[in-house]
Amino acid sequence: MAPKIILTGFMATGKSAVARALARRLGWRNIDCDAAIVARAGKSIPDIFRDSGEPHFRAIEREVIAAIADNRRQCPQCGHPMPAIVATGGGAMVDMRNVEALRRAGVIVCLTARPEVIARRLGRSVKARPMLAQGNKPLKARIAELLEARREAYARADVTIDTSHMSIDEVVETIIDALAARRCEGWRLSA
Repeated sequence: MAPKIILTGFMATGKSAVARALARRLGWRNIDCDAAIVARAGKSIPDIFRDSGEPHFRAIEREVIAAIADNRRQCPQCGHPMPAIVATGGGAMVDMRNVEALRRAGVIVCLTARPEVIARRLGRSVKARPMLAQGNKPLKARIAELLEARREAYARADVTIDTSHMSIDEVVETIIDALAARRCEGWRLSA
């Protein structure tokens, strides 16, 4: 199966931006789970939550992650598996079925950040984040609550990187260094 680097973690920790930069750096495909969910559902994530609820969203997310994890796409020229960088949604690791599928697919890297950094990074996009609207709590309190609820799920990652004080390029280099240090069998990280 094609090796994958899976980026997971809470919203606004840099998953999508880092995935794009890491994919460019390594020359690998970039797969964004949230974009795949939107394409499959034919509507935005806030609309999925509003129209059908979180359980329906999580079911679509599970299907998308299973399909990405099981993708056996090969290079048409050399026949080798095509590696990819995968960015998951913030709650994907809560479901053990997702964790198991992602573990089969590659190495899971959890990006973290402090609650106040997350709040600052979210800025005006808070309204487009359905999980933050639940509970009618102040933003930082809701972020801290969700982080605590997902702490065990995020601890399932193979590598954890705090992005609070790092640029995207620094996070990319830290991921590459962490994976090189782990000497991941079968992985060839090329520039």
